[in-house]
Amino acid sequence: MDGRHGQSSNPYELTDETPVYVISVAAQLSGLHPQTLRQYDRLGLVCPNRAAGRGRRYSARDIQLLREVQRLSQDEGINLAGIKRIIELETQVAALQAKVIELQQAVEGAALAMTQREAQVHASYRRDLVPYQDVRQSSAIVVWRPDRGNR
Repeated sequence: MDGRHGQSSNPYELTDETPVYVISVAAQLSGLHPQTLRQYDRLGLVCPNRAAGRGRRYSARDIQLLREVQRLSQDEGINLAGIKRIIELETQVAALQAKVIELQQAVEGAALAMTQREAQVHASYRRDLVPYQDVRQSSAIVVWRPDRGNR
């Protein structure tokens, strides 16, 4: 496996990442010629999984990507090098978005742990101690009288 196609815990469960379509079926589903699919594979645009006999196996996600490559090429007039760069950037953005979510969850976990630890510290305070009251908040008046003996 090339790491792009995930494996589920159930080997019979089909996902968008499951490589099930041979090249002829993938060509029909995408509306492209099989030679075009082979060219896209050589160029690294859409890289399907390989079966044990080295035959290409396309997933539903690969079919969707083939259609997007065709759209960008025919409708938008983007050359294959440009399409490859777009795909690379979209993949990079998706990876960065996943990393941001991972980091947000880590920050939330750390904040929760800090709050729990703070509560533990507050719960451990000795109850026989009297809290300090800031003098600046007191309304008491202190009168100072100089020592008369030093004159």
